[in-house]
Amino acid sequence: MGLRRAIVLVALMEVTWSLNVTTIGPETVSTDASAHPEPAEENTEQKEAVAAEEDVMATGELNPNHYPAQRAAKLVQHYLNARYGSPYKLFGLKEVHSGNAEEVADSGRKYQLEISVHEIISNTKEKCSAEVFFPSGAKQLSPQVQVSACEEILKLDAKSEEEALYQQYKTNKTVRTEERLPDSYGHIDPEMTPFWHLSIVASSFIMLKESTENTLYNVAQVANITQLATENDQLKFDCHVLLHEMVSQEIPQWKLLFTWSPAEGVKVLHTEQLPHVHEFEKRAKPN
Repeated sequence: MGLRRAIVLVALMEVTWSLNVTTIGPETVSTDASAHPEPAEENTEQKEAVAAEEDVMATGELNPNHYPAQRAAKLVQHYLNARYGSPYKLFGLKEVHSGNAEEVADSGRKYQLEISVHEIISNTKEKCSAEVFFPSGAKQLSPQVQVSACEEILKLDAKSEEEALYQQYKTNKTVRTEERLPDSYGHIDPEMTPFWHLSIVASSFIMLKESTENTLYNVAQVANITQLATENDQLKFDCHVLLHEMVSQEIPQWKLLFTWSPAEGVKVLHTEQLPHVHEFEKRAKPN
């Protein structure tokens, strides 16, 4: 029950998600997660209607408020966070203004989008153009994202805050662990907010890689994050995150090992998807 409560609250808080310009793709129910809670579960007739509508709108001009355009735009958010995000710079999708989809020979589907990107911490918004390509084929390949006309929001300067955080934690000689960001009531200690942001940025690498035209990922909760000993002037973290795949309503769990410094940004060194809870239970049962 606590995890479900956290997921609902995070859907309301998703103001902390980022959106940096470059390449990414598909549908989304809401543009600014902070303003719109997760949609309630649809009945069978509603689901069939949505599925039929999405088939009709698979190519050509898209309704900017419907899943295909929203999911593609959400990928732009993950891309921007992975490429430009930091403890003090986090991008989110504010609005999808227009979208167009087309089949590209037998190689995949391309989405062209006009969107507004929101840098959440500074509360800055800018209109951008983006192109998201989803490769087709038996083997799942990562989407490709290209972003343009979004230069001003990417120039936002958070160097002084980043350097202060880095200096505060780089001499850490003991293992430090924080759990449940946010907690079951949606609360995050202000001191831990930069590490919540860092976890979202690192998780964006996973969400970008794992996304397809039929998924919509957000970070539900950081189960725990541990600061390890600093290596090569890089803060190093071990992190366990719970993602929320909103289409299937599954909660994939991932472990990440990543580093961060103001000079180098976030570097993901290792990722591992953990078994679902029921798989853990199955393994624990004696034969």
